[in-house]
Amino acid sequence: MKYVIIGNSAAGIGAVEGIRQLDTQGEITIIASEPHHTYSRPLISYLLKGAATEETMRYRAADFYEKNNCKTIFGVEVTKINEAEKSVMLENGETVPYDKLLVATGSSAFVPPFEGLDTVAEKFSFMCLDDSLALDNALDSSKSVLIVGAGLIGLKCAEGILGKSKSADAPSRAKKISVLDLSPRILSSILDDDSASLVQSHLENAGVQFHLAKNITRFEKNAAILENGERLDFDILVLAVGVRPNTALLNGIAEIERGIVINEKSETTAPNIYAAGDCTQTTDISDGQEKIMALLPNAYIQGECAGINMAGGEKSFTNAIPMNAIGFCGLSIITAGNYTGEDYKEAEKNSQYKRLFYSDNKLNGYIMVGNVEKAGIYTSLIREQTPLDSIDFALVCEKPGLMAFTKTAREKMLGGERK
Repeated sequence: MKYVIIGNSAAGIGAVEGIRQLDTQGEITIIASEPHHTYSRPLISYLLKGAATEETMRYRAADFYEKNNCKTIFGVEVTKINEAEKSVMLENGETVPYDKLLVATGSSAFVPPFEGLDTVAEKFSFMCLDDSLALDNALDSSKSVLIVGAGLIGLKCAEGILGKSKSADAPSRAKKISVLDLSPRILSSILDDDSASLVQSHLENAGVQFHLAKNITRFEKNAAILENGERLDFDILVLAVGVRPNTALLNGIAEIERGIVINEKSETTAPNIYAAGDCTQTTDISDGQEKIMALLPNAYIQGECAGINMAGGEKSFTNAIPMNAIGFCGLSIITAGNYTGEDYKEAEKNSQYKRLFYSDNKLNGYIMVGNVEKAGIYTSLIREQTPLDSIDFALVCEKPGLMAFTKTAREKMLGGERK
């Protein structure tokens, strides 16, 4: 059996490990456009601020490919999938045949067509290891940085540039760090107004300046000209406006909507072709909608699921939810699910915030900032679609803990019901 995996991040690695659970002899070829050993993408900001190295960023051990008997073709783009001949074509003209194919191509930075962007000399995205290395090389304590985008990528980039310094007056990597966004609040896709304000204040205290609810009309070399006529000068520009799933390889071959359409087995609509990770769309069980959920744990599970099924096994992934666990300058944030229904809210001093959303006898989602120690209990309630009338929900809201669950539920959560 010839397995070909396009992509070398979490979904691709999950597929290798899924295949090897059932098939120890089949040929596995991993093809990736990046030249690097597999690494954890969320750690690129930690590399930038000096809290991680290229070695500690590795998603698997240095001998992973050898131990799993994988052939690797790195630093090469796949240009075409030939479904009829069951092969993929590389940019160097080489073709690689497959019996089972996994497309785990991830996503790429979206760069809006700003007028004058071509006049900016030092501009960067912040999506991959090479982006982090290039930005690190450009940074200097005499330079000002403008980050366009106050989402997860943009703010993690800002944290990385802050480095180890805790001084708001003298960030260690740049003279000034500014973040601009069209939205009136930061992290607008995952936070509400109150939690966003809390996190923004925390980052401002760390040395980040914000320009929110503002729109760029054009760039003029080292300046962004805003719609209101304001001019923001900078030396380095980082574009973190958003991402787009890399779906082009399956155009005309498999069904594509916002992302590549897959079922619970990670199968596409094309025979013998699977897909997993950030290039796909998945059913969010918290609201039943199909959406792209660019999350590392989901990507790995989808990839492992694909690998098992590619090798002839049976595996399904049916409880995906949007979830983010992230921190900024020591402040922890976890969000999950969707924000519909009634809500329970706690807002305390010292950067503590919690809001739960529920309806129809189930928990839909939550936002937690600061103390996130018991967030896993809320995540479990969403994933398992636990009826709220089967637990002491009032107690769970205020003090999440296993004692709010029935004895049977506790035993199941701790490792299975007793027979």
